[in-house]
Amino acid sequence: MTRLRAWFLAPSALLLAALFLIPLGIICAYSLMTRGPYGGVSGPWTWDNYARLPDPLYLLILWRSLLYAAISTALCVLMGFPLALFLARSGHRRNLYLALVIVPFWTSFLVRTYAWMFLLRETGLINSVLVWLGILEQPFEMLYTPFAVILGLVYGYLPFMVLPIYATLERLDRSLIEAAADLGARPLESLFRIVIPLSRPGILAGSVLVFISCLGAYLTPDLLGGGKTIMIGNLVQNQFTSARDWPFGSALSLLLMLVVMLLLMPVLRRRQEGLL
Repeated sequence: MTRLRAWFLAPSALLLAALFLIPLGIICAYSLMTRGPYGGVSGPWTWDNYARLPDPLYLLILWRSLLYAAISTALCVLMGFPLALFLARSGHRRNLYLALVIVPFWTSFLVRTYAWMFLLRETGLINSVLVWLGILEQPFEMLYTPFAVILGLVYGYLPFMVLPIYATLERLDRSLIEAAADLGARPLESLFRIVIPLSRPGILAGSVLVFISCLGAYLTPDLLGGGKTIMIGNLVQNQFTSARDWPFGSALSLLLMLVVMLLLMPVLRRRQEGLL
């Protein structure tokens, strides 16, 4: 059985090696090389790319990325949990509501981001309606602000929070809630002392998915934030395209991966110990 299991797992192992380990090795090699005269990489081998990482400008961009990712993840939890709880208790209409949650994935992420640009600009629908209602005297700038970036991140990655929490809540034993009610627990007490603790694995899984996706995002900050809210993903993308500094872009990519690993290691360790 061990040999048979190894044969069945071999295609997956080869696929992971081809699509993950080999590209990662190339990025590691590029990060230790020198930028070519016209882009690309060339010799000699050097550590100069890593020596540039502590620059205050790059650290500020990294801090901004971590902050926006954390805020977006927290907002996704606050909005995603009630929605997932509603889906889990929606009865025979559950499949319909689930389809509505998944529908945005059927449309290009780029098209949806451009739609937010038309909504948030000064002459867009939101400003026009607020001015028409008399709430605003003149349009105010919402596009190319941190608000627009966080809004776009929350909108884009909210389903990644809803679906794991829903999968946990759907398997929740309803008899526990009924027993709490029989013992005199109010609905809010049952929610905070039973439902939320038991749904913690789904919240953790959704938070990891959303946080990593938001931290490495570059399309949403680029379109909704303009040049005012550059995140680490934009910096990496610019190094590979505009600046054509592949070695430094590779070093930034490895820095981002290291930061994500350091942030997730305590969570995964506590998860393995059964504390989460």
